[in-house]
Amino acid sequence: MKLFDHQLTLKSDIYKGWQDHRNVMAVLPTGGGKTVVFSDIIKDCDRPSVAIAHRQELVGQMAMALARQGVAHRVIGPKSLVKLVVSSQIEELGTHFHNPNARCAVAGVDTLIRREKEMGAWFNQVGLWVIDEGHHVVRSNKWGNATTLFPNAYGLGVTATPTRADGQGLGSHADGVFDTMVEGPQMRWLIDNKFLCDYRIFAPPSDLDLSTVNTTASGEFSPKPLKKAVSSSSVIGNVVEHYLRIAKGKQGITFATDVDTATDIAKQFRAAGVAAEVVSGTTPDAVRAEIIRRFRRKELQQLVNVDLFGEGFDVPGIEVVSFARPTQSYGLYSQQFGRALRTAPGKTHAIIIDHVGNVARFNGPPDKERDWSLDRREKRPKMKKDEDDIPLRVCTECLMPYERTKVTCPTCGNVPVPDNRSKPEFVDGDLYELDAEALAAMRGEVAKVNDPASVVRGMERAHAPSVAINSFKKNAGRRIEALDALKESMAWWALYQREAGRSDQESYRLFYHMFGMDVLTAQALGRPEAIELADRINNKLGAMK
Repeated sequence: MKLFDHQLTLKSDIYKGWQDHRNVMAVLPTGGGKTVVFSDIIKDCDRPSVAIAHRQELVGQMAMALARQGVAHRVIGPKSLVKLVVSSQIEELGTHFHNPNARCAVAGVDTLIRREKEMGAWFNQVGLWVIDEGHHVVRSNKWGNATTLFPNAYGLGVTATPTRADGQGLGSHADGVFDTMVEGPQMRWLIDNKFLCDYRIFAPPSDLDLSTVNTTASGEFSPKPLKKAVSSSSVIGNVVEHYLRIAKGKQGITFATDVDTATDIAKQFRAAGVAAEVVSGTTPDAVRAEIIRRFRRKELQQLVNVDLFGEGFDVPGIEVVSFARPTQSYGLYSQQFGRALRTAPGKTHAIIIDHVGNVARFNGPPDKERDWSLDRREKRPKMKKDEDDIPLRVCTECLMPYERTKVTCPTCGNVPVPDNRSKPEFVDGDLYELDAEALAAMRGEVAKVNDPASVVRGMERAHAPSVAINSFKKNAGRRIEALDALKESMAWWALYQREAGRSDQESYRLFYHMFGMDVLTAQALGRPEAIELADRINNKLGAMK
């Protein structure tokens, strides 16, 4: 299989990383061809190598990736797994590349750790280890322990999302083992250049209540309370209803919280005439392989799964993804989303149906530009808000989410009507939407700031001490100077928005969500607050140039 230019560039960057470092992390979005790149690197390797899957059921998929590149390999695992690998390759390729004497081996991480004593001599000969889904690897866990089995090897981790919900850093200077990171193009570039397809998101209204669901040490929702919250909501029924309404007849994956819930969803799919099966990590290898073959043959329309297909699994033919499992892991969200983005003949776009608020939780789809790092970040149960992340609203007519800076739904043109117009927070800071009384009161506050003379006259009538009057004059003058500077920064910011094609309403809304206040309130700030806001606006303007 020939590599595309962006894959060749990533491969070259990996080799450059090894010139000065031992372990390299390579980043490429779901569907960008990570397995193709690392398989080609293994093909080049003239020393023993090992490709490590983070779950036993993914060993066969890594072996298939190597087979597609014509790489002979052996499987470290039970005979049943070897048999499954060989039969799968023969079915897809007409032959197999399994060779018990091959330099390259494929194994699950748990198998390698269990066989440390019996295979120690071979481990010492290994010159390259590769771990798919490399964001799992930190020194303190089993993946980190597995890397220490190969003291004479270079290391490569590949992932779409080099981030962890628990905040641990993947760098060797932090909590991980990787000395440097190289990045391929991001998801939006792959979409724009037709390596992935575009998408449409639907977010049906939901009564799911996560307020009582706690967060585990790993940064994810706690499984038992999460299962209870989902089963107590209308999510299970909504999955089937909205699939039939939005994507009937298309092949899809539904991500569920647990096996019981997945079984219930699949049962409701079948009752509605949709061929569906449940697949989970506990499904026997042979059964799972047969279910996927049936899906590939289009005998099934829905795979309802638990903890599969989000990471590592390459399931062809996905046209629609239904989120029935909330997550706080950006990596999991991004990879589950990406399962639907692979291109196919006649496929114009993917469909994402979000029943659990994942898109809103992460402030939009995963094709936004991301700044990745191997550094540790502060552990926190909720994502820190970035001022560039604009919250979303869901159109009540077409169910498409869109940024709250938009006055109308960009998909269907529906104009949302505010329930309350008495305060800026009810109208996204849009002064056009405020009622007359509220607007007049806010303008009055601005007028007071700009008319200190009237305050001075009042103080004189009250026979205030001259020292107090002089102090007020001095402070008022300094405040007005700061506010004048702020107004100038705001004027430049507004000009930039007009040049970008935004209306005044959109500009008001963007200002409100980016800086946390409406433009009138900003003009009545105290001196320190005005200086701080002007600095933020100026920094933003500098970044825009």
